[in-house]
Amino acid sequence: MTTINNHLSDAILMAYSAATLPEAFSLMVATHISLCDECRARVESFDAVGGAVLEETTVETVKLSGDALAATMALISAGAAEPAAPKPARKASILPAPLQDYVGGDVENIKWRSVGMGVKQAILPTSKAASARLLLIPAGAAMPDHGHKGIEMTMVLQGAFIDDGERFGRGDVEIADSDLDHTPVADIGEDCICLAVTDGPLQFKSLLPKIAQPFLRI
Repeated sequence: MTTINNHLSDAILMAYSAATLPEAFSLMVATHISLCDECRARVESFDAVGGAVLEETTVETVKLSGDALAATMALISAGAAEPAAPKPARKASILPAPLQDYVGGDVENIKWRSVGMGVKQAILPTSKAASARLLLIPAGAAMPDHGHKGIEMTMVLQGAFIDDGERFGRGDVEIADSDLDHTPVADIGEDCICLAVTDGPLQFKSLLPKIAQPFLRI
């Protein structure tokens, strides 16, 4: 059982329920709630509220043709004659189901690219409104000191990282904004794999990361 101590805010979950988040942030929420019972229950409650609002909205009625029911039943019968083949069971993985769909498989299918100091990344295909990437940080290694021009959400999928004395393990999400400068360090137990989403570039403090930033798209 995964113990999660750092959750997403109601504002983020409500925006996800209302389908107003950029694709990358929606992927973050979907990945988190696939592991977090608490946040998944909150999303379901927001969905229920939204459904109730829709039910109370006045909708123009449309008159159906006299054979509409018969035609619908015929379509149902035709579909029932050829049941869909069962989908193969998804095997256990470090990557929750939403991420497996983006990667096209499990961890071994990730196309990693080195970004220096042993750190690797894989940029995921999402809309241009925000970016999503998988990060692999070697055990004990530190990310370069950086700030943010927007929001950065980082969710742990394997291992853990330490930031400002707080430990983030599997399922935990750290949310950073323009007020936070930090240097996350992977825990020494095992390599850390994270999902990170951003809606603005990072602001690195040292020269080498600044030079590499345009090429690495971070």
